[in-house]
Amino acid sequence: MRPAMYPKHTIPKTPVPKITLWKLRFAMLGTFAVITAIATLIFVMILTWLNISFYGLYGILIFVVFFHVIQWLIGPHLIDAIYHVKPLSRHEHPELFEIIERIAKRSRLKYVPRLTIAEIDIPNAFAYGNPFTGYRVAVTRGLLETLPLDEVEAVLGHELGHLKHRDVIVMMMISIIPAIVYYIGYVLYISGWFGGFRRERGGGPLLLLVGILLMVVSYLLNLFVFYMSRLREYYADTHAALNVDNGAKKLQRALVRIMYYTGRMKRYLGKESKSYSHFKMFFIADPDKPIKAEYVRNIDQLVELIKRRKPSILEELFSTHPHPAKRLRHLDKFIAK
Repeated sequence: MRPAMYPKHTIPKTPVPKITLWKLRFAMLGTFAVITAIATLIFVMILTWLNISFYGLYGILIFVVFFHVIQWLIGPHLIDAIYHVKPLSRHEHPELFEIIERIAKRSRLKYVPRLTIAEIDIPNAFAYGNPFTGYRVAVTRGLLETLPLDEVEAVLGHELGHLKHRDVIVMMMISIIPAIVYYIGYVLYISGWFGGFRRERGGGPLLLLVGILLMVVSYLLNLFVFYMSRLREYYADTHAALNVDNGAKKLQRALVRIMYYTGRMKRYLGKESKSYSHFKMFFIADPDKPIKAEYVRNIDQLVELIKRRKPSILEELFSTHPHPAKRLRHLDKFIAK
């Protein structure tokens, strides 16, 4: 069945809370600025205090950046292999091609991403790629078999939001910083054990201590990376709400249905489900955190039940995705009352 199409003069207008979009942009820019400032301060302090040659630091920088760039370049091929991704045929699913072309046009994307299908049972979707491999949007077999078409449309709107905002590149840039701090700390830690660098500055014990401290700081900086990942999910949700007819409501239902059926399926998949979590940051919903719910009569009732749940701050702190309740309440802002 094809999605319902509105005549141009009857397309419902989605409310646009400008302050919400402004807050999201400010939070993402502020997070990037904070983590960059902290890392710069750490580098300057280390170089000044321990009088380490810039050449040693540059070696670490080049190694870490090179590693991340290579990962970014070959990442799409790894994702294809891990999730058994193959091109989706227009003949097999013409309605999906119509949807993604329509949303890409509304989003003012200069290209239409390639549609692919991941042959896994858990319902989910993800956007990935780079200028060399091309940009792709993958839906899982489980998603197509579980969600109605109008909710799949909202999911595709979310994934195109990631491509529109180029947040895959942003995540790579920000994730490099904790990695650099960690490797500098590791080098100092190893040097401390072997009494490297300048002994007049405290020698091995000082380097050992600073190395451990930097490795701890790198884990703390990763909390900013998780926070940025959660922000990009809010931003992609917003994109779906603004570029899909009744997108906020459809995406609420889609997210709840995905998380609910993921929870039911993981009980039967066992160890196989763990392999789905390698690149969970790219998924529309975290496959490691399904929702559990008592019997409800319909999906809208389940949406309202989840919206009333209270998120755990500690749990969300280490999560790549927002808590479901907060995510659903965010989408409420784009539903006309």
